[in-house]
Amino acid sequence: MLILGILLHAALEATHAMVVPQPASVKISGGTFQPDSRIAISASGELMDVADYLRGKVAPATGWEWPITRRSGSDTVELRLDRRLSRLGPEGYTLEIRDDRVTIRSAAKAGVFYGVQTLRQIFPPDIMRRAAVRRHWSLPQLVIEDSPRFGWRGAHMDVSRHFMPKEFVLKFIDLMALHKLNVFHWHLVDDNGWRIQINAYPRLTEIGSRTDFSQMNPAGATRSINQRPGGYYTQDDVREVVAYAAERFITVVPEIEMPGHSNAAISAYPQMGNREQIKGAGKDVTFLGMMDNVYNVDDATIRFIKNVLDDIMDLFPGKFIHIGGDEVWKEPWKQNPRAQERMKALGLKDEEELQSWFVKQFDDYLVSKGRRLIGWDEILQGGLAPNAAVMSWRGTEGGIAAAKAGHDVVMSPTSHAYFDYYQADPPTSEPKGIGGYLAIEKVYEFEPVPAVLTADEAKHVLGGQANIWSEFIPHPKHMEYMAYPRLCAMAEVLWSPKESRNWNDFLARLTTHLERLKLLDVNYRPLTLK
Repeated sequence: MLILGILLHAALEATHAMVVPQPASVKISGGTFQPDSRIAISASGELMDVADYLRGKVAPATGWEWPITRRSGSDTVELRLDRRLSRLGPEGYTLEIRDDRVTIRSAAKAGVFYGVQTLRQIFPPDIMRRAAVRRHWSLPQLVIEDSPRFGWRGAHMDVSRHFMPKEFVLKFIDLMALHKLNVFHWHLVDDNGWRIQINAYPRLTEIGSRTDFSQMNPAGATRSINQRPGGYYTQDDVREVVAYAAERFITVVPEIEMPGHSNAAISAYPQMGNREQIKGAGKDVTFLGMMDNVYNVDDATIRFIKNVLDDIMDLFPGKFIHIGGDEVWKEPWKQNPRAQERMKALGLKDEEELQSWFVKQFDDYLVSKGRRLIGWDEILQGGLAPNAAVMSWRGTEGGIAAAKAGHDVVMSPTSHAYFDYYQADPPTSEPKGIGGYLAIEKVYEFEPVPAVLTADEAKHVLGGQANIWSEFIPHPKHMEYMAYPRLCAMAEVLWSPKESRNWNDFLARLTTHLERLKLLDVNYRPLTLK
């Protein structure tokens, strides 16, 4: 199948725009347009920043300093807002290449920006080398009309298990924009590290950020040369990342894990955990081993988390705040007398309902601030908070249950979306992964809307995302290898029409696209590997 796709490449290139993700409609009309240094970018005042973005992508590769002007006509790349295109939604656009100009139109800035991403991919990949401008190259005359299938097109990065430098986070966001992904899910907090500065609680980074997953891996498979464990982002770092993403029409969704996976925070502030309370009651605490990783349910802890969320909401202006909620170990609550007293006072029958109560405290709080809570599908246990959205990872069953109950859902099942899984079976020559096997073909088969949902229920499926967990991914080049080209496949699943999906066609376009990723210094996994 791989060989067939590569053989189709030359023929398809003549009739297709070799774009990933595939546009909804492409009509090749014949003829070409040849850009050169005389081109100007035509844009209104509202689109000046998008025009400047395009100029910034063209100039370093070609040496052409395309001026930005308000005039339109021949020898221009015209960026225009057109309210008549509102039928395509705020992210939809049209792109027309004629014999003397390029025109990108949309009802909103985001759509113009995505049209620019498509134009970047219609340029031949080697435009990124200046030598290319000494050769004749041209663009096919065509008309594209395009809009996304889903509004949530996400990529998740875990920086808690292994910290990733800010510069790499920015590069990752740039690559997301190229692929029209629009939600960056930033997993900032977990057992192995607290990665974000919170002014009121300095020990979170003084103590909680010092470690990473390598301490749980004595074989040393996750330790790269000269890499120190731990790390965190200052609030200025976070503001820079959020602003950089916003300029690329990407929303950053922070994840502040609770009530479980909280060892880093509890190591900094032990009174937020359960161990001291259990000791004080004369209980045996050996079941906790070396880790107390579940917040207690005391009022002081609830206030602590709300104070943390205040900083998070100040830094992240997006609608959603992710609170995790997965894999919560209930034994500490069972052994904690104050947790049991709270359950009794609230009339709760078990610890599952206690978790539901815990989540609801922050669902209510976020709603009061004009925000929304989202969590992994375990937040369904004991009853889901009324305004919460669910990210379904343990298959799609949790997402189905949530959608049927009228809750919004993001589909992200391990079967198709966990990019810490190996890309070969057996993984003899692959970099370290967490286990499992997820080939790019399987990613491309992903269908975010389960067939069992009715049309009304399916409206609650916001979209999907790929998740990259970093237990065994200690450095950026390793993370790029796990992400690409599988993230190209996920981008097409989430953007392009379901009915147009074709593996051989995708593979042909991807073959050209990988040349572009190579020139962008992306450490992708070659398709030729078995």
